[in-house]
Amino acid sequence: MEGNSRDAVPEGAGPDHVARIQAEWARERPDVDVSPQAVIGRLHRLGRLLTDRLDAVYAVHGLSEGEFDVLAALRRAGEPFERAPGELAAHTMVTTGAMTKRIDRLQRAGLVDRRRSAADGRGRVVALTPAGRALIDRAFTDHMRNERRLLDALDPAEAAELERLLTVWLGRVEPPTGAESRGRGLPPGSGWAS
Repeated sequence: MEGNSRDAVPEGAGPDHVARIQAEWARERPDVDVSPQAVIGRLHRLGRLLTDRLDAVYAVHGLSEGEFDVLAALRRAGEPFERAPGELAAHTMVTTGAMTKRIDRLQRAGLVDRRRSAADGRGRVVALTPAGRALIDRAFTDHMRNERRLLDALDPAEAAELERLLTVWLGRVEPPTGAESRGRGLPPGSGWAS
């Protein structure tokens, strides 16, 4: 990738924040291997920066990240855009108590309704209202544009390699979901990354 302006640290920029911390720890604790900070520290820092930039787009639409996640999970369900509250909690990796609070806020805003399931008429579900569907469609479009802008800091080959490595790593670190996790006392979808 020589010659690509994205490859190099800008001239005069010096080491990044994580490299400085790593060097200080290496100086102060030469007996400890600080090399994991090179990856973990940068991922942690990047995660915070990305979250701030994603949250800014949600806020434009009057949503928090959690509210966006609920509306998105309902929209991804397809017609009739409904899911059981427990299913929503599993899809968004939060407790049922936290999910109830999110649903309450979204219902007060007129974006979701609680009703009987259209599929079987027995169970209670949360469903998008027409206003909720319109909002999540607009917010999702802006969200994807924002993610594209953020990812454009990498060229396509770099982005593909990063995706591959993150997929491998996540597969090795994240606990299994579903029946396997229930056997270990973990709620479905819970994990280190949540």
